[in-house]
Amino acid sequence: MNFPLITEPFFYAVAIPAVLLMGVSKSGFGAGFGSLAVPMMALAVSVPQAAAIMMPVLLVMDLLSMRAFRADFDRALLRFLIPFGLLGTLVGTLLFKVMDPKIVAGIVGAFTLLFLAQRLLFPPNRDSRPPPRWVGALLTVMSGFTSFISHAGSPPLNAYVIPLNLKPVAFAGTMAFFFFFINMAKWVPYAWLGLLDLRNFATSMVLLPLAPLGVWLGVRIARRISADVFYRFIYIGMFLTGVKLLWDAVH
Repeated sequence: MNFPLITEPFFYAVAIPAVLLMGVSKSGFGAGFGSLAVPMMALAVSVPQAAAIMMPVLLVMDLLSMRAFRADFDRALLRFLIPFGLLGTLVGTLLFKVMDPKIVAGIVGAFTLLFLAQRLLFPPNRDSRPPPRWVGALLTVMSGFTSFISHAGSPPLNAYVIPLNLKPVAFAGTMAFFFFFINMAKWVPYAWLGLLDLRNFATSMVLLPLAPLGVWLGVRIARRISADVFYRFIYIGMFLTGVKLLWDAVH
């Protein structure tokens, strides 16, 4: 009897860089790049299977990220974000089997590029007010929803958190704790939807050693980089994510 494991070389050719990108993004550095992980893996497997394979890997990454930034998160901001993010995961659970992942990819991709264009064409100044809380609530619900569908929760959340101008380590720590709670909330719905099977779990175990490497690289960079360069990389990650998601939606 063969061990239930994905063995196709092409899958690992796309999955290994995808996991490393996700690990780096978990440090906050290049946040947005992590949203490319599932679309990259979906070149070899279905979107739901790619999302399921990433679940154990994400758990390890979240724990490592929280440990690295355990003193650097914005507690008040998290108290606001987490309930709306959990609401988004509930919406994702209810719509998972009826909504085409390509439609979700297109919506997230278009929104990401529109936000990026607005930031670049009309850059905020130091006196700019942060987005209103109701906008933050809507974007965080969308983040929980897109995170549930394809682990692509960063772009909507970035659209609210980036204008708050947090320090890089505070940004990274807040993101780490937020997505820990969101990802933990996915386990029971994923099992209920039949996504957590032995083959996906065994494949996750093969990819798991890459999780600490990606997080370690990202943490080292996040603690040594200026805020301007830090957010520039986030914008690059958001651009690549938006283009890739729109491409997936069209094709």
